[in-house]
Amino acid sequence: MAGRTRSFRSVTFDAAANAVCLIDQRQLPHRFRILRCKSHEETAQAIREMVVRGAPAIAATAAYGLAQGVRTFAGDDRRRFDQHVRQVHRTLLEARPTAVDPAHAMAEVLAAMRAGRTVSEKQALALAAAEEFAHRSAGECRALGEQGVSLIRDGARILTHCNAGWLACVDYGTATAPLYLAHARGIRFHVYCAETRPRSQGAALTAWELAQQGIAHTVIADTAVGLLMRSGRVDMVLVGSDRVVARTGDVTNKIGTYNLAVLAKHHGIPFYVAVPLSTLDWSLGSAEQVPIEERAPAEVLGAWGVPDSPDPGRSSRRPGSRASRIYVRVANPGSPAWNPAFDVTPAELVTGILTPRGLFRPQELWARREWLRTDPADLRQADTGR
Repeated sequence: MAGRTRSFRSVTFDAAANAVCLIDQRQLPHRFRILRCKSHEETAQAIREMVVRGAPAIAATAAYGLAQGVRTFAGDDRRRFDQHVRQVHRTLLEARPTAVDPAHAMAEVLAAMRAGRTVSEKQALALAAAEEFAHRSAGECRALGEQGVSLIRDGARILTHCNAGWLACVDYGTATAPLYLAHARGIRFHVYCAETRPRSQGAALTAWELAQQGIAHTVIADTAVGLLMRSGRVDMVLVGSDRVVARTGDVTNKIGTYNLAVLAKHHGIPFYVAVPLSTLDWSLGSAEQVPIEERAPAEVLGAWGVPDSPDPGRSSRRPGSRASRIYVRVANPGSPAWNPAFDVTPAELVTGILTPRGLFRPQELWARREWLRTDPADLRQADTGR
């Protein structure tokens, strides 16, 4: 930026302005912009509109948003304050329902607030808990890198899907954390980024991250994955997740992940899923209970981008210019579309679940629950005001 390298977190909080600050991921890779959400309603809207996305990043945003909303309450009426907290919590919880991380993060904030005796004490505890969650989330992703770096062999060819990088987290990423650590240690490897239609998070976000880091990569169409595997050019698949049902080991992730897992199984390629502890759902009995978000048909029927030269090899824009994003209709006018945002990959297709506490077979998660569960995961729904 301005000729200098800077480090950013995807989610931060400006306490003086009571604002949640987010990298606007809708603008990437064409423009880097920080969006300041000045109310919990704006924060919830930013989650819904995918200014921020990725389960850990949404979780930190929701935690900050809850603290943000709590801090706007004036007065010392505890009954009215509790009603206000429930309303703020509900608004943020409903922003995007599939990921379990936001529920866990906000449950932590609500639990911390119980120690406060006054409204002002509860408000201070809410922000402290949100900050603690964000810092711990980044630490977990760093630990994911340490646990998973041994999977990255010299010369490896790795396929990933969607964006499970630092943009999707507070920092480091989940699936990318081992890649960044391996790269820093001089291990050579190549990443194939499946474009991830309809929002193209692989082509736009993961490729941008890897380019920023100087990691060799290639963007491929989602439909090219089978040929890539059959031609022997993939050694492993490494993805993130928005919810892992710990009882069964089934994985919910960006739509298209199931396709990759089926193809990987057919071609004998290991399929790994990297998650922080907050992504493990200990409450559900099966993946059939996971709410699958359906998004606007327009995402499938068209695409967002910036204008460029008709010749793909020649850009009509100067490097670094800020051309406005435009939406282009691709599909037949009048045709409808179905747009599920996630799918479920059965445990039998998953080689291993990479966590900050080690690599586990999906079937091991429930047996190792005492080791893997943290206090926030033990919080009951009664604590959320629902």
